Amino acid sequence: MTLSLLALTTQLLLAQPPATATEVAAPVAVPAPKKETLRAQYAWGYSGMEGEGKGTLSILMETGSGKVVMELHGLGERLVFLTGDRASGYRIQIPRRELDLKGASFSELPLPFLPQLGSPENLHKLLAEGAGPGVKVTKRDGKGPVKLRYSGQDERGKDVLVWLQRTRWELVSTPTE
Repeated sequence: MTLSLLALTTQLLLAQPPATATEVAAPVAVPAPKKETLRAQYAWGYSGMEGEGKGTLSILMETGSGKVVMELHGLGERLVFLTGDRASGYRIQIPRRELDLKGASFSELPLPFLPQLGSPENLHKLLAEGAGPGVKVTKRDGKGPVKLRYSGQDERGKDVLVWLQRTRWELVSTPTE
């Protein structure tokens, strides 16, 4: 049986016309994808049903792995801490609400003060381009949005208005192996 399969394969290969010079492709060097690390910091202001506030938002993101570390501070205290990556999942802590949630994906966690974006890529797009539901860019520079405004609802369905002003932006690209 193995012999007849080998004979059939040989016959099929011999029956094919020889490749022409245009059909033989030379190997093409494909550049390695770049891994980008974004470090950004924003001053923020908030107005909603629960009151008003202001503080800083610090974000570290790595493309590819989906790694995100995000801290929201206000009035000298940490209001929100989010960390994780695509492989191990994500965790968000909101101390004032005694909330500590884990999720396998970014979309499973509430994002206070920000639209529900669904993925780290969409968070990157929000920061780099100003793209997101209810988000409006009010000032840009060569690096992207400097001032953003988000009008929408928080994770509990309450109306909020949030202002972000970029104070730091560092995007580092490194080739991956």
